[in-house]
Amino acid sequence: MENPYNVVMVTTASKQEAEKIAQHVLKERLIACANIIGPISSFFYWSGKMEKAEEYLILMKSRKDLFKQLAETVKALHSYEVPEIIVFPIVEGSKAYLDWMGSCLAQA
Repeated sequence: MENPYNVVMVTTASKQEAEKIAQHVLKERLIACANIIGPISSFFYWSGKMEKAEEYLILMKSRKDLFKQLAETVKALHSYEVPEIIVFPIVEGSKAYLDWMGSCLAQA
């Protein structure tokens, strides 16, 4: 059986924005946990120019069936025109941790 859990990665312009997003989606039980890492240096193209920015990275643990709602909520709260919202499947994990995640998330 395929594991139903994933990690959703989002970058933000500030630590305050990362905390606001993480706390909101946690309150809605769209995630079980969030880790905020930063500041990080990001390099990217925007409007045809190479850019550099200091950002904060949120790693959010969730469930695949909650992704659409999670992504819509992040977009509504995010300051970027095109926020980075990328999903990585959790292929394996400790049973105790995955069970804990399941107990924290909204029921399908």
